[in-house]
Amino acid sequence: RPLMGVRDACLAVLVALAWGISFVAIKVGVDVFPPLLFSALRFTLVAFPLVLFLPAPKCGIGTILTIGVVLGIVKFSFFFIAIHVGLSAGLASILLQAQVFFTIIFAAFVFGEHISLRQAIAIVVAALGIALVTLAVDIEGSRLGLWLILLAAFSWGVSNMFMRKVDSAEMLNLFVWISLIPPVPLFVMSYTFERAAWPQLTDLTMEAVFSLVYVSIVGTLLGFAAWGQLLAKYKAAVVAPFALLIPVSGMFASALLFGETFEGQKVLGTVLILAGLCLSVLSAGKGQQTQ
Repeated sequence: RPLMGVRDACLAVLVALAWGISFVAIKVGVDVFPPLLFSALRFTLVAFPLVLFLPAPKCGIGTILTIGVVLGIVKFSFFFIAIHVGLSAGLASILLQAQVFFTIIFAAFVFGEHISLRQAIAIVVAALGIALVTLAVDIEGSRLGLWLILLAAFSWGVSNMFMRKVDSAEMLNLFVWISLIPPVPLFVMSYTFERAAWPQLTDLTMEAVFSLVYVSIVGTLLGFAAWGQLLAKYKAAVVAPFALLIPVSGMFASALLFGETFEGQKVLGTVLILAGLCLSVLSAGKGQQTQ
């Protein structure tokens, strides 16, 4: 697989920044919308009306269904509920990046991708940074949210393996079509478990509506389409570490809007995350140049 160019590297950074901001938007959204309903509405906006104009991808119905269920239903349900039960937007953006490690490990087993010593060191450095930031945050009362977000990260790593099988040119089509799958099950689950909260939707704010639109169009449709293109073109160990920028942008956005503070341990953890990302990208590039 080719060495990542500057243009694609910039695209990976932009996706990570957009996803970091999405955590704040989701926090705003699930404070008004019940989380399962928010997720159902999000995928409905992604699917319609584009599904009427974009043909189904050629990857096959099995791949579409699998990604739709694992990513659209399982991952996002765990993710939204984790934030709804009290996990902060900043901490959620950090813990979800366990998907980087899941993705790289899965790719090694499924596709036989080699993990170099430098990349392994980079992963350890970034993991240490995530641990430092996590330990600096009071998660008392959010234990359920912590486990849910780790399950969401595991699900994201699994879905990344299926996205690797799709042609990069079809990623936009793929995410429009897989977005047809989650809405009905999510609406049913929301009606079953959340319908008592539905009446509060008469008091929707512009901020909540904007958060839904941002998460749907930017965070899901454009973000995952671009991310899928990168996964289809490059090794997982090259692409996945860019996701380590998500908690950095998420923490900054959360600090600006929610007043979450940066102490010394958080700053050190953030530096280690960025160091791990830089080391991983440089190591992957050097390894590919010498092949």
